[in-house]
Amino acid sequence: MTSAEANGWVRTAREGAVLTVTLDRADQLNAQTPDTWAALRAVGEGLDDDVRVVVVRGAGRSFSAGLDRTLFSAEPGVAGGLGELGALPAELTQERIRGYQAGFRWLRSPGVVSIAAVQGHAIGAGAQLALACDLRVLAEDAQLRLPEASLGLVPDLTGTSTLVELVGYSRAVEICLTGRPVGATEALAMGLANAVVPADQLESAVAGLTTALLRPDTGASRETLALVRSAVRNDPAQQDAAERAAQARRLAVLAGGD
Repeated sequence: MTSAEANGWVRTAREGAVLTVTLDRADQLNAQTPDTWAALRAVGEGLDDDVRVVVVRGAGRSFSAGLDRTLFSAEPGVAGGLGELGALPAELTQERIRGYQAGFRWLRSPGVVSIAAVQGHAIGAGAQLALACDLRVLAEDAQLRLPEASLGLVPDLTGTSTLVELVGYSRAVEICLTGRPVGATEALAMGLANAVVPADQLESAVAGLTTALLRPDTGASRETLALVRSAVRNDPAQQDAAERAAQARRLAVLAGGD
């Protein structure tokens, strides 16, 4: 087993307040396995309080082509495969999936803005990893696709809640049930992408966005991020209260209080 495989083909690099997380399996289009999700979860669990931006990217020509093909085996003997997972009692299956989901959900950690830099294919688990991030910058050749229903499965890596938040109920139904690819231009039009750029400009576009995100005061940025995230689930009265409380904390800081 190579060192990359032992780490779930996930590598990280830290520069100041920016953490870059790279799926590093370019020869397999960054196909994911349970080891990948365990590695992602470990990154989240070890997140430094000083990190303000997390960039998620894939090495090579694709962001991630989704689940490793070997895991589609119906044989219970394939470690981590769908057959093995389906043979477990339901409660154990759900607990296993809960652990997988943790590898994605931490990308909405308090105080951290996450950016997916997407080129080429982002299919299934790859699309859901991009959806798990706060922001998405797509290369012009990017395609997102959620084919799980056509395979007799469902998107289960936190993708459905964020998809509905981004594009609304009816469009999410259509995307999930048809499993069709969504190209970069359409993704931008429907709100799945924040920006679309030529492939050779993806890195610089993400760097520019990262710089802009780091510009505001750290405390104000984190309070604002929390408010925007809560707005999609709070009713107006709850959100008004959250705004009042956050502003009171900021004013106390500016006035020299605790």
